[in-house]
Amino acid sequence: MTDSRKTRKVDGFLKKAKKWKEEFEKLRSIILDCEELTEEIKWMHPCYTLEGKNIVLMHGFKDYCALLFHKGALLKDTHEILIQQTENVQAARQIRFTSLQEIIEMESILKDYIHEAIEVEKAGLEVELKKTEEYSIPEELQTKFEEVPDLKSAFERLTPGRQRAYILYFSKAKQSKTRVSRIEKYMEHILDGKGMND
Repeated sequence: MTDSRKTRKVDGFLKKAKKWKEEFEKLRSIILDCEELTEEIKWMHPCYTLEGKNIVLMHGFKDYCALLFHKGALLKDTHEILIQQTENVQAARQIRFTSLQEIIEMESILKDYIHEAIEVEKAGLEVELKKTEEYSIPEELQTKFEEVPDLKSAFERLTPGRQRAYILYFSKAKQSKTRVSRIEKYMEHILDGKGMND
């Protein structure tokens, strides 16, 4: 592996890492051994791309660090180690680690998964994402659409991702009154064409 493929931004990320530093350094060397990938920082984490397309990202959490494969749902997962973070994550899958030793023992398997992810990207394969229409709109939101037709129009103009985020957030509330209050809280956002986090 040549040092010229390492970027100063990722060097900086590793220098600042308080947790999982050794694990990240090992994962970085494994990923960079898969020669075709370019190292970048995206979403404040080291991300490895092929011709500008995201292949795999390294990130850490309290209890584990992980490799996140952007199209992990398309990998064969012969070792059954890929994890879907939540039921709403459609394409990405993680491989989680709790120690440096675990990464060292899995090195050849990880390289196989990375190479497969590269091949998936080269083949132009795409994860077939669930369409927004396939999510059921909460009754409370439907009622609000009928009361405020502009809200329905504004909602339909939002990007599919923003629509899904609202639908999932509103639907998660167990009680109807909570769903109503969530919808009312975000009505102006929707009318202004904004997503939940804009």
